[in-house]
Amino acid sequence: MHMTLETDYAVRIVSCLVTAGKRLDAKSIAENTSVTLRFSLKILRKLVAGGIVKSFKGTQGGYELARKPEEISLNDVIETVEGPFFLSRCLGSDYDCSRQELNGCSCPFREVYDQISEDAVRKLKAFTFDRVLKDRSPSPEDGPDQI
Repeated sequence: MHMTLETDYAVRIVSCLVTAGKRLDAKSIAENTSVTLRFSLKILRKLVAGGIVKSFKGTQGGYELARKPEEISLNDVIETVEGPFFLSRCLGSDYDCSRQELNGCSCPFREVYDQISEDAVRKLKAFTFDRVLKDRSPSPEDGPDQI
């Protein structure tokens, strides 16, 4: 199990905007994240629709964060691009499991998958972009080997 490439790129794009701390045009975002311009634009549309990024038109246009970095979690970005996180498809509302009621008992795996999914979402919500990027920033007392 892994995140899609699109979600990985979305995290890179939000990280780029956090690090820049200012409005950037799509071309600069694409270059700074090593994501093609076409794919960057597709992802940026989703991030704008999800309320994570704002877009501006015109010669001074571009993209910037719609919220503060401490208000944007990894879960926000993942759910904006992929939808709700579930460990197993059986947890989704659009999945009809033939094993849901097996001999009058509910599937024991569904309960386990649900608990794991809830734990993962809780962790992903805890990691905001300011926290992740601040944790990676070296402090003055850190030596070069501690980065």
